Amino acid sequence: MSSPETTTRRGRPGYDQQAVLNIAVDVFNRHGYEATSMGLLAENLGISKSAIYHHVPSKGDLLKLALDHALGGLEAVLEHSDAVSGKADERLEYVLRGTIAVLIERLPYVTLLLRLRGNTDIERDALERRRAFDHQVAALVDAARSEGSIRKDIDPRTTARLLFGTINSLVEWYRPGGPLTPEKLADDVISMIFEGLHRG
Repeated sequence: MSSPETTTRRGRPGYDQQAVLNIAVDVFNRHGYEATSMGLLAENLGISKSAIYHHVPSKGDLLKLALDHALGGLEAVLEHSDAVSGKADERLEYVLRGTIAVLIERLPYVTLLLRLRGNTDIERDALERRRAFDHQVAALVDAARSEGSIRKDIDPRTTARLLFGTINSLVEWYRPGGPLTPEKLADDVISMIFEGLHRG
């Protein structure tokens, strides 16, 4: 088993682990994790395969680091004080805005997370963490529904799935740096969601 030092040392000059990880995530997203070999990673990095091992012990370690980065951001949203106290609909709005912010800030990483197939233990562990996140958001939807702040005539599971579907779809079409700012995007998504969910 690798030590923490093995996974964090810098390796060759000009590359640190984060730079290697950023390129690896791009390659995973373009070719698929399973179809990406260490040779393909080395080609995209412009270094030898052996040089990659100065940064990480294996391709799986790169995947785990990438998924931890995506999931860590999402889990931090749920741990924030604004997500755990106050009215349920306000907490739900905070979590949805936070989720959109993480998605945009860590777009390639969240894209990788959303495309997982669960073929390896690392992927299955990540999917389990993602399901736990989804369940907590669904519980917030149910709490807001019970509180009477959002509509009760729509099944809460349907509502939660539509929320996730809407937000997760952003990875397919949103392009950072375009005319639609992250703030405006979040405002538009929240307005669309809550104008349809709030009681009339």
